[in-house]
Amino acid sequence: MNLLAVQFPSWLKAEIIPGLPFRWYGLMYIVAFSIAFLLYRKQVRERRFPMSEDDLSGLFFWGILALLVGARVFATFVYETRDIYRRQPWLIFWPFQNGRFTGLQGMSYHGGVIGGALSIVIYSAIKRFDFREIGDMYAASIPLGYTFGRLGNFINGELYGRVTTGALGIIFPYAQPLSPQESWVREAAEKTGVTIPGGSTLVNLPRYPSQLFEALFEGLILWLIIWIWRNRKPFKGFLLSLYLGGYGIFRFFIEYFREPDSDLGYRIQLIPTTLSPAQAHPLLCFSTGQVFSFCMVLLAIVWYFIARKLPDNEAVRIYPDAPDPSKPPTAEELQERENLRKNRRKLRKRLK
Repeated sequence: MNLLAVQFPSWLKAEIIPGLPFRWYGLMYIVAFSIAFLLYRKQVRERRFPMSEDDLSGLFFWGILALLVGARVFATFVYETRDIYRRQPWLIFWPFQNGRFTGLQGMSYHGGVIGGALSIVIYSAIKRFDFREIGDMYAASIPLGYTFGRLGNFINGELYGRVTTGALGIIFPYAQPLSPQESWVREAAEKTGVTIPGGSTLVNLPRYPSQLFEALFEGLILWLIIWIWRNRKPFKGFLLSLYLGGYGIFRFFIEYFREPDSDLGYRIQLIPTTLSPAQAHPLLCFSTGQVFSFCMVLLAIVWYFIARKLPDNEAVRIYPDAPDPSKPPTAEELQERENLRKNRRKLRKRLK
């Protein structure tokens, strides 16, 4: 019997307070965004980057909005195999009919990256910031927050991994039960000490806690790597390529421990397999997450060589001539801002 293949903690519930619509997963999103914001602001202050608190708040407001929209749209069109969202696109953001949930739950990380990247480029162009520096500071802020998002997945008991007979198995209560008629299911149950009741048609087996693997590698470890490099980067845009490549590599290999979506399976099978996705993930079969993660690595490589050749790519650590954002403005600076506002109002009246 495998004593380390344990039951999912019974005291760990999705709801913060049973009976109330407040879930740990939603709270983890708030924690993730808050941590990313604080880490970003820390970089702005330590570098005396010329960005006001209003600009910083605006950057994160539009960034979070674009991230959520991109993550949701991408998930509905990539991970939903039915045609429901093409026929009824409003269900993407309101997946309810007559008070009942009717559509796909959750969001896509890769879609969130696309949405967030677009928001950085557009906001930087409007505010005349260098998007390479904005992207680098984002890259050093996001991974630690991502850790809490995956912890939320673990609390929900979702995105679990494949069946394992090793020491790291956890029996998730909502995992897809398997038929003991399959010989490999019976063997796994015997190795892990899971009892199959007489006459039972389905059994729940220990799974890899892949959410925790992702929280550790794609979150904490990736953040530590980038955070250490934030003041050592060789050129503007380097941290962005480090983030895209690091996440893509970690996610690609962790996908071998996850079970692909049952309705999607493997997107690419260089050698066709008949093994159940819950049993094994063949080396030359690639899931949806692996395909997109591989694309992230390619994008990171391309961006690395482009960014190092762009003009004005010297890595600026501190802006010595910029006002310190952590200090309140002086009376002269406040008066200068007020005069600027008055001049703008006068100019608008003349234009009218």
